[in-house]
Amino acid sequence: MSASRSPRWAEPGRTPKTLAALDQLVSDHSRGGTVAIVEDDPDIASVLQLHLEEASYRVRVAHDGRGGLQIAHRELVDLVVLDLVLPDLDGLEVCRSFALRVPRPLILILSSRGTEMDRVRGLNVGADDYLVKPFSVLEFVARVRALFRRPPAELQRRDAEHMAFAGALILDRWQRCARLHGERIELTGREFDLLSWLVHHPHRIFSRSELLDAVWGRAYDGFEHTVNSHLNRLRAKLERDPSRPEILITVRGGGYKLVPPGNSDRVSAR
Repeated sequence: MSASRSPRWAEPGRTPKTLAALDQLVSDHSRGGTVAIVEDDPDIASVLQLHLEEASYRVRVAHDGRGGLQIAHRELVDLVVLDLVLPDLDGLEVCRSFALRVPRPLILILSSRGTEMDRVRGLNVGADDYLVKPFSVLEFVARVRALFRRPPAELQRRDAEHMAFAGALILDRWQRCARLHGERIELTGREFDLLSWLVHHPHRIFSRSELLDAVWGRAYDGFEHTVNSHLNRLRAKLERDPSRPEILITVRGGGYKLVPPGNSDRVSAR
């Protein structure tokens, strides 16, 4: 699709050249960040990607819900642009899954479903904004920038919530890593998600199936032993002696639990 023509789903009379006018109305701090576009129409996705990249955003594209969730597992996503009509998963369920992630990305829904109840439903499951098709590309980019352009108090609140503590174990949600007694520990995306779940539920015993549902999701059709392999890798990174774990404990006949290391058992968010 030519970049000089308005796409068929956009409001008539808007062209990429009109974005230049918007550039003079926003500050530089509203630019940047990583945006995941989850849109099954490749023409729409490519046009949105073009304009966001021109506006200095890093863009990742997926054409179905599972692909969008995989992007968020691989890297930190600041904003998700989400179509509700997807070929594999219900768009609202995908929205809810993104809204439950830690750290939570901003979510902008794009949809041809434009009734009041549709908009309310999307916002209620976790979307930060809702844009009905057809729309102008100018308005789309303006809404993206508005989502990134947060009041200082809200930015400070979000920054303050990026740490979680379990004794001497600290999780950094922005960098998706851990620190144990001050030492940085690199984690894969799934290792971080599993450890994050356990950190927020210290001393609680979970079966393998419960951990699989909580971390991998009910739609996961793999084997339960994947929980064991991830726990073993976490033990290799966290435990003084992985063969005699003191943090990630196996409870005979019950499952697994996290015992916060150090003197404090309190889990908190700063």
